[in-house]
Order: sequence, then C-alpha cells, then structure tokens
Amino acid sequence: MPGGHWQSGAERQAPSNDLPRLFHRLNNQLGVILANAELLENRITDDTHRARAAQVVSGAIEAIAVVQELRRIAGPTSAR
Repeated sequence: MPGGHWQSGAERQAPSNDLPRLFHRLNNQLGVILANAELLENRITDDTHRARAAQVVSGAIEAIAVVQELRRIAGPTSAR
C-alpha cells in the first residue's frame, strides 16, 4: 500500500469495539473505488478497457456486499 500504511501483526489486531469504525472506513474506500470505476466505465470508448472497468465495478459491488455480510455476522457491536 502506498505511503507505508501496512501495519505489523500486533497493530493489525483491532479490538472488537473498533469494528464499526473499520467497517465504516472500508466501506468508504470501496465507495470511492466504485464511483471512480463507474465514471471510467461510462467515459471509456475502447471496449477492452470498458470491460476491465466493468470488472472493477462488479468487484467493488461484491466487496461492499461482503462488508455488509461481515458486519451482520459480527453482530450488533458493528452496526452503525
């Protein structure tokens, strides 16, 4: 990840009360990816590149669904 944002093993283990914040941050980043991929998909004229942008859109939508499922499984402490 650019800018040295990777954390060591001990730093990666967030307490369960951090889950809502982490889910929110992840969802925000996926929203940015989705919005930009949709813009690219609509503006690109080359079919091959448009298809690649569509794959990013599909992947972002699937990732958002996974976050929602994780939030559901994690229980009420992760609801926001």
